[in-house]
Amino acid sequence: MSVMEHSHRGKVYEKVHHEALALVAKHLGLSKDWDVLFVQGGASMAFAQIPMNLLEQGKTADYIVTGAWGEKAVSEARAARSMGVGEVHVAASTEKDKAYVRVPTQAELKLTSGAAYLHCTSNETIHGVQYGLSTSTPFPRSAGADVPVVVDMSSDILSRRVDASQFDLIYAGAQKNIGPSGVTIVCMKKDLVARGRKDLPAIFQYRTHADNQSLFNTPPTFGIYLVRNVLAWLEAEGGVAALEERNLKKAALLYDAIEASGGFYRCPVDKDCRSIMNVVWRLPTPELEEAFVKEAEGKRMVGLKGHRSVGGIRASIYNAVELAWVEALASFMKDFAKAKG
Repeated sequence: MSVMEHSHRGKVYEKVHHEALALVAKHLGLSKDWDVLFVQGGASMAFAQIPMNLLEQGKTADYIVTGAWGEKAVSEARAARSMGVGEVHVAASTEKDKAYVRVPTQAELKLTSGAAYLHCTSNETIHGVQYGLSTSTPFPRSAGADVPVVVDMSSDILSRRVDASQFDLIYAGAQKNIGPSGVTIVCMKKDLVARGRKDLPAIFQYRTHADNQSLFNTPPTFGIYLVRNVLAWLEAEGGVAALEERNLKKAALLYDAIEASGGFYRCPVDKDCRSIMNVVWRLPTPELEEAFVKEAEGKRMVGLKGHRSVGGIRASIYNAVELAWVEALASFMKDFAKAKG
């Protein structure tokens, strides 16, 4: 029988389920003070579910916006006010001329004293902006030790070593680095789970999933099985440290090709904030960008067209992308610039 045919209440599946939960905690370096949850709805559902659980009336949550996904998190948190949540305050936004090219410094944050929580996005896939890549771009600190820090790590979870102790809630759609779409991972400090609202329908309370070890309702069992397998593969590859080393090499290949092009390629993101997951760049004209994408597809390199909201070129080089594939792309970039520049 396939794992899909087994009952989620049966011992066969439960073994897989708990192995997957344990591997998430292990690779993130979480202590026993954390709960690891498998839920559904993606980060998009978490945008609403987090304020529903943690932003009580009369309180304010601080949000940092460094790209499109931060914008969506703010929008959904504000929409959740109809569910009886408090206020949303944008503590910082780095938008300039409808673009995002960096993360803010700690000094730029306008934080709320006694906020319900501080929310940030670790990596912005569309704009190619990432937190915590150097000592000059650390993750933000909240207004006080009693203010939890919430981070959306959907697109860079387990791609590099990150000290989880600086956060209180980490969430991520699995589909970029650790499994198929349909599984969402939410890691919360146990005391934060306990603080959540109790007047929500049970399915929307994180407490419900924590109390039932993510088996309150039928979970996406096959997706969780694949998460277990991917995390076992990650461990066999040498763990997060080994993947980080490989990811840094992949990103360096592309950024070096951009910098060596004599201005033919241009990355709009500040150097200290350039994502190692989503490398974005522009060419001199839209016509050249179209030609680049078309010629790349002819060489079996797909998915390089930038997001429709920003245009340009984007290479998403998640954990599963092999170094040799990025080497081939960097070589093509050099040849294309030489021929067209």
